[in-house]
Amino acid sequence: MAAGYKLNAVALSAEKSLKTLVENRRAFTLENCELNLFETLQTSQLVPLTFSDFVITSMLRGKKVMHLFEEPGFDYLPGETVLVPANVTMKIDFPEANKDNPTQCIALALDQNKIKQIVDRLNETYPREGKQQYWNLHHNQYHFLNNVELAQTLNKLIHICSGSALGKDILADLTLQELIVHIIQTQNLAATDEAAFIQEDSPLAFVINYIRAHISENIKVDELSDKACMSRASFYRAFKREYSISPLDFILREKIKKAKHLLLGTRASVTDICYQLGFSDLNYFGRQFRKSEGISPSQYRSASGKDI
Repeated sequence: MAAGYKLNAVALSAEKSLKTLVENRRAFTLENCELNLFETLQTSQLVPLTFSDFVITSMLRGKKVMHLFEEPGFDYLPGETVLVPANVTMKIDFPEANKDNPTQCIALALDQNKIKQIVDRLNETYPREGKQQYWNLHHNQYHFLNNVELAQTLNKLIHICSGSALGKDILADLTLQELIVHIIQTQNLAATDEAAFIQEDSPLAFVINYIRAHISENIKVDELSDKACMSRASFYRAFKREYSISPLDFILREKIKKAKHLLLGTRASVTDICYQLGFSDLNYFGRQFRKSEGISPSQYRSASGKDI
């Protein structure tokens, strides 16, 4: 199934340097952030962990089960990121951890004032489209797959924080700004999937809803820019800035999402679904579906126990 972009491998701690087999910690402290690298080498349950700062965590290897906000536990795997507010306790299970299969995870603790500075600058210099629309980090969208930009930026921060380059605080500050932008863009895109997604006072939100209502059609960017009352170039820039993907990539994402719904909810053939969603080439549809989900449309249907 769909998976996020995995971060680059980081060398495990030498066995003789381990202080504990459960959440052994290495820390790299900079002026406005602290990179923590955690490793666990034995099965454990409900291990508590709390930070006094806002934390961006991302899995490197192995599997955890995370318990947050009194919600049911969820699997946490490489290619995924979880945001944890300051002073919120996460409880973590390590169902598969051992010395041959350790878990490894980063936890990037950020200074709250630094986050506020970055968000304030975004709102002042790069205002979002629509009235009462502001850049902001949302704590309710805390678990998501890494896209390529987010993974690359996290990799860059890990390299900076754990390295010995001169001026690493300056380099880290610049990269933190990039990271916050990518997280907000990821959250904005995730927000479009929520039932409560509202189009009031936002031309881009209006366009999102228009795309979904006409997903079986051959939608053109010029048509969307007209709906948003923008030039093609301005619309493209605004959409990419808001959601970190192009309008055409979003349309393709929505077509694949609709294809998954039809594969599980109808008896239509893969060919019929392909053409129903406006694809003109069955092979192209299959390639794009596999690129998104990791398996073919037929395999997706079979794996769900609804093979026809």
